Amino acid sequence: MLLRARPLLALATTLCLVVAWASPATATEATFKRAMSNLLFGPFDIVLSPIVGPRSVYQNLQDIDDSTGVRIAYTVPGVVWNTFFNVGGGMLRVFTGALEIVPGVLLLPFETDMNPLFAPPERAEALIEEETHLGTVKIGINYMN
Repeated sequence: MLLRARPLLALATTLCLVVAWASPATATEATFKRAMSNLLFGPFDIVLSPIVGPRSVYQNLQDIDDSTGVRIAYTVPGVVWNTFFNVGGGMLRVFTGALEIVPGVLLLPFETDMNPLFAPPERAEALIEEETHLGTVKIGINYMN
């Protein structure tokens, strides 16, 4: 009976020593947060593309100083182009979120961060932008800006 308990006792002792000597964690979870944000909110970007695409065309038409004919001719192809471009941006956001999950988990115990694989979600404007204690919520990103 004592021979069977010896490996279990050695394991428990080692575990107690490791926990007792462990230094306090000063980790950064920025990569993991970014990956989860991209995975969770990227599909919303895809769904909201039919709203974001025409909205960006409307804003651009307000900013340019072209003739009425150019504004009319630009509208339909511009809406189609911006909508599909934003769909592609949302898909890239989901894909890069999936790629950053593993490095995000591996970097949790360290005080380091990884550069984003796809930067537009961090710097582009969105329909919904909210700063929370868990991270930034950005939904409906305009990837054309």
